[in-house]
Amino acid sequence: MTRKSPEAHGRNTIRDVAARAQVSASTVSRVLAGDYPVSTATRTRVLRAVKDLDYVADARARAVAGAGTATIAFVLDDITGPSFAHMAQGVEREAAQRGHVCLVCTTEGDPERELAVVELMRAQRAAAVILVGGTVDTPEYRERMSRIARALQSAGSRLVLCGRPPLGDGTPATVIEYDNEGGAYAMTSHLLSMGHRRILFLGGAGSTTALGRERGYRSAHRAYGTEPDPALLRPGDFTRDSGYRRVREALAGGRRFTAVFAATDMVAAGALTALHESGIHVPGEVSLAGYDDIPFARDLHPPLTTVHVPYEEMGRTAVRTVLGRRPDAGDEHRMLGTHVVLRASVRAAALGVGA
Repeated sequence: MTRKSPEAHGRNTIRDVAARAQVSASTVSRVLAGDYPVSTATRTRVLRAVKDLDYVADARARAVAGAGTATIAFVLDDITGPSFAHMAQGVEREAAQRGHVCLVCTTEGDPERELAVVELMRAQRAAAVILVGGTVDTPEYRERMSRIARALQSAGSRLVLCGRPPLGDGTPATVIEYDNEGGAYAMTSHLLSMGHRRILFLGGAGSTTALGRERGYRSAHRAYGTEPDPALLRPGDFTRDSGYRRVREALAGGRRFTAVFAATDMVAAGALTALHESGIHVPGEVSLAGYDDIPFARDLHPPLTTVHVPYEEMGRTAVRTVLGRRPDAGDEHRMLGTHVVLRASVRAAALGVGA
C-alpha cells in the first residue's frame, strides 16, 4: 500500500516535522520550546521544516507535556473603554514580541466570573493573569486576591494587578500602578492656580480609581487653604452619559461653578455637550478638564486639558516585569507617573455659571 505524504492526510504533526528535519520528535520539541541547548545547524533544519510544513504546535499537547501554553491573560470588566483598549494594546504588543499569545477576557464586573476566568487560566498554565482597572478594596477582596495569587504561583503562573492597589507584604503578585491621586492633585492645583475656587467634580462611585481621584481633588484644595463645597462633588459612573446628566442636574439645581473637573475624558465629553446645549461657552464662561488623555480628547472643541495616563506603557511594563521576574519573587510594585496636558479648554476664572 502506498504511504500518503504528510500533506495528504491533514494537519502535519511533530513527527512529520522530525522526519523532514531528520531529527527526533523530542529534538523538535526542544527547538520549539527554546529551553534546551540545540546546535545551530539542527535548529536551522527544524525551523525550516516547520516553515515548509506550516506546522502549528498543539497547545493542549504542549500543556500535557508540561511546556505551557505561552499565554498571557488580560482580564477586565469592559473592553469598550478607550483607556483599557490602549492598555490591552500594550500587553498584546509586548507579549507578541516575546513569543506569547494575549487572551482578552471580560467579566462585566462579576467577581465570580473573574474567579472562573482566573481558574481557567491556571488550568491552562498561562504565564500570567493580568487583572485591570479599579476595584472595591475590602478585606474580602484582598483575601480572595491573595488566594488567587498563591494558586497561580503554585501552578507556575503569576497574578498581575494593573491600576489596582497592592495586596500586602508576602503576597506573590506584581502590581503596576500609575500615580492616580497625584494626577488629580496636579489637575486640581492647576485649576486653583488659574483662580477657580468653585470646581464641579464629576467623580466616580466607590472604586479605588474613583476614590484616588477624589482624594487628589480634596487634597489640592487643602493645600490652597480651602475646602471644596460638598454640593460640587457629583458621584456617578465613568461614562459620557453620566457626565452629561450630572452637568445638566447641576445647572438645573442652580449650582455655581467656574470649572468642571471630570474624572475621565469620557465623562468630560458628556459634560462638554451639556454645557454647549445650555449655551455656556467653554472656556470663556466655564473651564473644563478631564483625566486619561485618550486620543479623542485633542479632537473635542475646544481640545481638552487632561491628565495623561501611560496606559499602553502600563500594559508593556506588566508583561516585561512578569516575564522577567525571578521564579521565587514575592510581591513586586511599580509606579508610573502621570502629568497634566494643557490644551484650550481651561483659562483663568471668569464669573462662571450660577453667579
